[in-house]
Amino acid sequence: MADVVNTSGKRKEAVARASVKSGTGKVRVNNVPIEIYTPELARLKMMEPLALAGDKAAAVDINVNVQGGGFMGQAEAVRTSIAKGLVEFLQDAELEASFKQYDRSLLISDPRRKLPKKPQGRGARKKRQKSYR
Repeated sequence: MADVVNTSGKRKEAVARASVKSGTGKVRVNNVPIEIYTPELARLKMMEPLALAGDKAAAVDINVNVQGGGFMGQAEAVRTSIAKGLVEFLQDAELEASFKQYDRSLLISDPRRKLPKKPQGRGARKKRQKSYR
């Protein structure tokens, strides 16, 4: 086992960089303990890989720095980086299989992006209505 493993996760414009090392189960996101991270919805999203890993996650310390994007994009980037870091640090094929079976985006970053706005409309697809009266 390596002493420190660095991984990254991406979602939209958010990039999360996680470092995983052996320890006592402390998880910090931007130097804030994950237990008190707000908003709650984002915290629950970030804690999914830890809940799936169970006792295996209690033996490692994870420090995540995340920047860019909105709070939910950041949360999904963090969860990807945590899951990747746990799998790489523990070298556990069984854990990787359970992550993939639960949700593929835990280990594979989501490449989707917002479609740019086009002319003659309010957004990417919507067009101004025509009136023939």
